[in-house]
Amino acid sequence: MTIARLVITAVILEGRTQAEVARSYGVSKGWVSKLIHRYRLEGESAFEPHSRRPHHSPNQLDDTTTALIVHLRHELTARGADAGAETIAWHLHQHHTLTVSTTTIWRTLKRANLITPDPKKRPKNTYIRFQSEQPNETWQSDFTHWSLADGTDIEILNWLDDHSRYALSCTAHHPVTVTAVLNTFRTTITNHGTPASTLTDNGLVFTARYRKGRNAFETELRNLNIEQKNGHPNHPQTQGKVERFQQTLKKALASNPPASTIHELQQQLDTFRDYYNTRRPHRSLHGLTPAAAYTARPKATPTGSTTREHNRIRRDHIDTNGKLTLRHNGKLHHIGIGRTHARTPVLMLIQDLNIHIINATTGELIRELTLDPTKDYQPQNKENR
Repeated sequence: MTIARLVITAVILEGRTQAEVARSYGVSKGWVSKLIHRYRLEGESAFEPHSRRPHHSPNQLDDTTTALIVHLRHELTARGADAGAETIAWHLHQHHTLTVSTTTIWRTLKRANLITPDPKKRPKNTYIRFQSEQPNETWQSDFTHWSLADGTDIEILNWLDDHSRYALSCTAHHPVTVTAVLNTFRTTITNHGTPASTLTDNGLVFTARYRKGRNAFETELRNLNIEQKNGHPNHPQTQGKVERFQQTLKKALASNPPASTIHELQQQLDTFRDYYNTRRPHRSLHGLTPAAAYTARPKATPTGSTTREHNRIRRDHIDTNGKLTLRHNGKLHHIGIGRTHARTPVLMLIQDLNIHIINATTGELIRELTLDPTKDYQPQNKENR
């Protein structure tokens, strides 16, 4: 006999008080009272176990939001774009002013049978990741193959900013040559400035060092004082960001009808590049788009640049009083940030007297200033208070 039946029998049939029965069986008086009330309402069904599921779920998504999540999943997938919970959350916030947690979105997709479990992957903490601190610090480049509708093989040459994953250039060629590399590189410099370095594999269109020579692209880098970096042979992981970008690119191209001409393919590439840079949040950038990350910090320049700026990057923490310290020409200066940012880890990007202070966790620009060497303390601007 269950304790519930014993309690009800003791109170109803034996006529004992609820307090006495509670003491006898070591249960609370409140529970005895609820049990007796349930018995008088339900009869014998009171002895059956009841579900603990809440009668109401005030935080449950409404049908409209649920349908929108499913719609975005299908729409992004059809476009060949990332359609994970984080991306859908970004689109809900940016385009529909809705804030929904990624966990809720994931559960919604799972209930709709739109989640395919991934195979076990290598733990993220076992990867060693390298990322430039500034835009234009390093440009990665590589090319990949794609076929037109008639089977013609086309090569797609890509230039990607290492810091922000910003797709600087994405062009179709038949085939990629040293001249194509040089011309697209010059065009990209015209549009985005001169990088401090480049990172490529050891293909002949990028380097002739294994032939004991120097091609036109290498000569251009030398003339512009740009550092040339090449990955180890048979180790594409060194150029991992542009390799990953090309996977995303091919997935998007596959969602379109096959291009009939190289001109039509170039139009598809231009459309994809605009979407990738400006309307697609990137997980490694804390949900920023590559375009936002590319413009958030000052751009690096070649170390041999004629501007002769003194560039450096420093990691620090804002102290408990909301200040940072910086030594310039042997003199210590204090920079006011604000107590609301106390203990925040930051990056200080310093170009002579121009200083950008960035939240090292989120990438947010906290303060931008020009150091006054005549003052020991650099007060906050009104907009920083």
